[in-house]
Amino acid sequence: MIDIKTEHEITLMRKAGELTRKTLEFIEKNIKPGVTPKQIDSLAHDYIIHNGGYPSELGFEGYPNSTCISVNDAVVHGIPNDIPLKEGDIVKVDLCVELNGYNGDSARTYPVGKVSKERQKLIDVTKQSFFEGIKGIKDGSTVGDISAQVQNYVEKHGFGVVRDLAGHGIGKTIHEEPSVPNFGRAGLGPKLQAGMTIAVEPMVTAGSYKVTFDRQDGWTVRTADHSDAAHYENTILITKTGVEILT
Repeated sequence: MIDIKTEHEITLMRKAGELTRKTLEFIEKNIKPGVTPKQIDSLAHDYIIHNGGYPSELGFEGYPNSTCISVNDAVVHGIPNDIPLKEGDIVKVDLCVELNGYNGDSARTYPVGKVSKERQKLIDVTKQSFFEGIKGIKDGSTVGDISAQVQNYVEKHGFGVVRDLAGHGIGKTIHEEPSVPNFGRAGLGPKLQAGMTIAVEPMVTAGSYKVTFDRQDGWTVRTADHSDAAHYENTILITKTGVEILT
């Protein structure tokens, strides 16, 4: 069942989204060569708690940390470790913040120092694919409209779109209906209604779109061919005339 938020709930979603965005802005300043994912995770955790929120990924289905941090060929759900980031790496930080019972969910891909032109293009295309995905979206659009727009933009630039993972509804819990794939056909899927809040999150690969799930840690998702991957996500609100980005 798809949850339509009331005006009061939307106000709370905006506040949760704002703290999510500010947390990512805070940790971005600390992403540089020599810093470890565990240090980034700790900074994010402390910032969220200090500002009255809770890192809602912590303990979610047994997840052990406050953020997901994925480097280079890791697409998403990477568990923060003690391996220092190196010049030229690309690092994905995905976090969810609960504030007053509601959640914001957002992800960014950051260059570590100076990166190659190919990696920078992957970051840029992934980010822009999110904005292409929400173009023209409003009450009455379909999930497939978002999916098709993301896929068309990404593939036009020669990259792959991960098919085994998707965006999702969000509110009192991190994952709600509907599922929001990053590939598909316009006009298909659930109809979007004003008051819906969803997380749109393109996951893009430099090579094959196929991924593998780490059997050792049970979480990390990597590209099957070990090509680079990027991730960009925001929580959005569907309105009568368009969308509002909450994170």
